[in-house]
Amino acid sequence: SPLAERLISPYLIASQAIPVIAIAPLLTIWINSTYWARVLVAVLVVFFPILINIIAGLRSIPNEKYELMASFQATPWQIFRKLEWPAALPIVLAGLKVGATLSVIGALVGEFVQPKTEGLGYLLITARYQFKTDLLFVVLFTLVAIALSMYGFVTLVEKRLLRWQNI
Repeated sequence: SPLAERLISPYLIASQAIPVIAIAPLLTIWINSTYWARVLVAVLVVFFPILINIIAGLRSIPNEKYELMASFQATPWQIFRKLEWPAALPIVLAGLKVGATLSVIGALVGEFVQPKTEGLGYLLITARYQFKTDLLFVVLFTLVAIALSMYGFVTLVEKRLLRWQNI
């Protein structure tokens, strides 16, 4: 609803002004789990772009379509299922594509803040300090492969869910 958007959007925008790398140590302390802190950092990185796409998708629905649904006395669930979900889905999936690649960055940021003796973040830091450019390139190409795989997965889901469109 427009009211909810006006109330929540200033806080969401303000939250994006804080670098995730600055929040990550706090999350590790508060959650007391490096694994879940890393997951939460990745979620924080992708949340805003996906949310913006959801809002844009819902805004793209013309009022006439809502009026048509009201004339048929559609329930809120029917409006969501028959109008809002199909109309917003292409834009939401575009946001998920962006989010899939950003999640790799979020996970890496989480590993930078709380490095262990495992993971790509640890390898990247180790390679940097030991001047091993070959290992740096291996890690970078692995990150690219992960991001491309995630993007490809969302693309497959998109093709499956949007068969009725020409993608």
